[in-house]
Amino acid sequence: MNIQIDWLAFVHVFVAALAGAVVVVGSYALGLRMLVRAGRAPVVAPAEFTDAITVMSEKARARAVKAAAKAAKKSPLTPAQRRLALVAAYASFALCGLAVLGGLALIVLGR
Repeated sequence: MNIQIDWLAFVHVFVAALAGAVVVVGSYALGLRMLVRAGRAPVVAPAEFTDAITVMSEKARARAVKAAAKAAKKSPLTPAQRRLALVAAYASFALCGLAVLGGLALIVLGR
């Protein structure tokens, strides 16, 4: 019994996984960055978790919302630039979603 490993196939899978991870994480991070530049910083309401996770209090959440609104008012961008940043954010999120769906399609459909 002789086991042979196709190292070139291993390298192909490694490169594809690395490229997919870079595209997904990079486009999501760029989308969040553009969303903040557009003046729409995502603020998440506090949730109840176990004691292992620190949760924002209602006071801290209100402070974060107020700070986000203040930062949006102080934005040096013009309304057109903010709109462009918002479009870029949505495009980045769409690219992230397409990369995930493409990866799932490769898994389900094979080659």
